[in-house]
Amino acid sequence: MRVAIGGFQHESHSFAPLPTGYREFIETGGFPTLQHPETLVATMRGTAQPAAGAIAVAEEAGVEIAPLVWAFANPAGPVTREAFERITGLMMASLSRALDAGPLDGVFIELHGAMVSEDFPDAEGEILRRARAVVGPNVPITASLDPHANMTALMVEMADALVPYRTYPHVDMKYAGGQAMKLLLRRIKGEGPWKKAFRVADFLLPITSQCTMVEPMAGMMATRAAMAEEYGLAELAYCFGFPYADFPGCGQAIAAFGERAEEAADAFLAALNAQEAAFSGGVLPAGEAVAQAIRIATTASKPVVIADTQDNPGGGGHGDTTGLLAELIRQGAEGAALAIFNDERSAAACHAAGEGATLQLILGGASGEAPLEVTATVEKLTNGQFTLSGPMGGGNRANLGPSARIRVAPGVQVVLTSLKMQAHDQEAFRSVGIEPAAMKIVAVKSSVHFRAHFQPIAETVLVAAAPGPVVADPATLPFTNLRPDLRLRPGDNRTFGG
Repeated sequence: MRVAIGGFQHESHSFAPLPTGYREFIETGGFPTLQHPETLVATMRGTAQPAAGAIAVAEEAGVEIAPLVWAFANPAGPVTREAFERITGLMMASLSRALDAGPLDGVFIELHGAMVSEDFPDAEGEILRRARAVVGPNVPITASLDPHANMTALMVEMADALVPYRTYPHVDMKYAGGQAMKLLLRRIKGEGPWKKAFRVADFLLPITSQCTMVEPMAGMMATRAAMAEEYGLAELAYCFGFPYADFPGCGQAIAAFGERAEEAADAFLAALNAQEAAFSGGVLPAGEAVAQAIRIATTASKPVVIADTQDNPGGGGHGDTTGLLAELIRQGAEGAALAIFNDERSAAACHAAGEGATLQLILGGASGEAPLEVTATVEKLTNGQFTLSGPMGGGNRANLGPSARIRVAPGVQVVLTSLKMQAHDQEAFRSVGIEPAAMKIVAVKSSVHFRAHFQPIAETVLVAAAPGPVVADPATLPFTNLRPDLRLRPGDNRTFGG
C-alpha cells in the first residue's frame, strides 16, 4: 500500500493590512518552513502538525509514504497569486512525480480550510480540485482541517472525508491528522465511499466565542462526538468558521460522512441553532482590562493574564499594535510583561545598542496602527530560537530572528522579536529570561490559543479589545461578498444583505 502525504496551510484575513507572499512560507517563525519531498517526513515527524499524525499512522500500518510538498505561513492577508500558484504547482508536480514512480492508493493533505488567495476565495477547494484532477476519481483523498475552516461544498465534494481538529486551542492537530489517515486506510481497504451531507449555519461566530475549553463550545463538541457515534458516522466534521474571510463560503459549516449523513447533519445543525444565544459575549476595553488586572494582581497569588485579542498573529494581526502596551505603561502596571511584539527595526536597534543600553524606540506602526515612542532599556538579547513546550506546539522550533527583552517602564517589560508568532507558548517569555508564573500581569498577543499553556498558571484571564485587525466583533468589518442570508453576529436578526 502506498499513500501520498503533503500539506498547504494558511488562514487568510481579507482585511489584514499585509498580504501573504511566498517569503512568508519560508520565514514561518514557530512552524516548519517550506518542505520538499526529500525533507518532509524527517522534518514533520517530530512536530505537533497533522502531517506528523498521518505519518505515524501510516508507518505503524506499514504503508509506503510518497512525500509531497508541505507549506505553512502565519495568518495574515490573502495569499498572493504568485505564492499560491508556486506552492500549489510544487505540490501537484510532486504528486505527479509520485504517480510516475508507481501507483498511489490514496492521498492525505494537511489543510487549514480558511485560505483565501487573490484568484481563489475558496483556496482549499481549488487545491483539492487540482489534486482530484491529478489522481482521478477513484483514488481516495482525505484531509485534516483547522476548525476555523470556512468549509465549503467544493471541499466536501472533492474529498472522501474531512477531519477538523476537535479543540481550540488546537492541542489535537496531530490526532486529527492521524484520524484522517485512518479514514484514508479504511477507504483503501474497501470501506465506502461514504454518503455525504453538507450544511451551513446562518450566523457568524466570533473567534472569542469559539474556545472549546469553555461553554457553550465545550458542550457543542461533546454533542458532536455523541452524534457521530449515535448515527454511526465515519466522521462528523464541524468547522466554526474564520469570520474575517470576505467570500460567500465564510461561516460555520457541518459535513457528515456515513450512511445516515443527512439525518446527522440536520440534527447537529438544529443543536447548534438551539445554542445560538449562548455564543454572544463581549470583551473589555483595553483600559478597563488593565485596570482590572492591576486591581486583581494586588492580592493574587498567580498572574493575571490579558489577551490582546485584536492583534492576534494567529488571526491575521501583525503583532505590533501598541494600545494594550500603552495602557500598561499609562496605568503604572507593576510586574507586567507583554509578548510577542513583532518589530524587526526596533529589535535591530536593540542589538546594535547592546545589553544594558538605554535608547529611544518607536515601537510598532508597520501594520498601520499608531506607533508608541518609549525609552527602552535592553535587558537581554537573543537569536530568537527556542523550542516550544506547550500543549499546542510542543517540540516545534521557533526562529523569530534577533530578539530582545526590553523594559519600557519601571514595571513593564516587552518581548521584542523580528518575526511574528502568536504568544501561545510560555517559552516565548522564558526564551528571554522571563518566567511567566512569577509575573503579576502577563499580556499575550493571542485570542484563545494561549489558554492551553497560560490558563493553568493564571489567577484569571481577561480578554482585552485594543486597536487591531482581528476584531472581536466581525460585524464591524466592511464585508462586500458574504452570502445575503448570513447574520454577522449570534442573536442578531440583521443579515448581511438586509
